[in-house]
Amino acid sequence: MGDLFGPGGLIGGECATCGRRHFPGSIRCPWCGSDAVSTVTLSTGGTLWAWTAVNSAAPGYEGPVPYGFGVVELPEDGLRVVTRLSESDPAALRQGMAMRFTTVAVTDATTTWCFEPA
Repeated sequence: MGDLFGPGGLIGGECATCGRRHFPGSIRCPWCGSDAVSTVTLSTGGTLWAWTAVNSAAPGYEGPVPYGFGVVELPEDGLRVVTRLSESDPAALRQGMAMRFTTVAVTDATTTWCFEPA
C-alpha cells in the first residue's frame, strides 16, 4: 500500500472486519486494528469542508505559490481528506462546494493529487 493516488483517484484501504475505509492506505485498519484490509480506489467526488491559501513556499518546495489547501469530504467513503486544491483564491470557494479529484504538475518531475471545483 505504498501509492497515495493513481489515475482513477486516491488509493485507500477498506477493512473487511469493520467495513470502514481509510486514507492513506495501510496494512492495518486505523479504526479497529484488523489486518483484513484491501486496497480500494476512493470516490472522486466530494464536498469542500475547509480551505485556505498557502502563500509562502515551505523549505524545499519548488512548485508555484499561492496554491489552495483544504479538507474535502468524501461522503461515499465516510472520510475527510486533507488535500491540495486547484483553486488558490479562498474567496472563490465556499463550504459544501462540489469538488472532484484531479492531478496537478508541481514541477516538471513531480505530480500530485488535488481536488478542483466540480
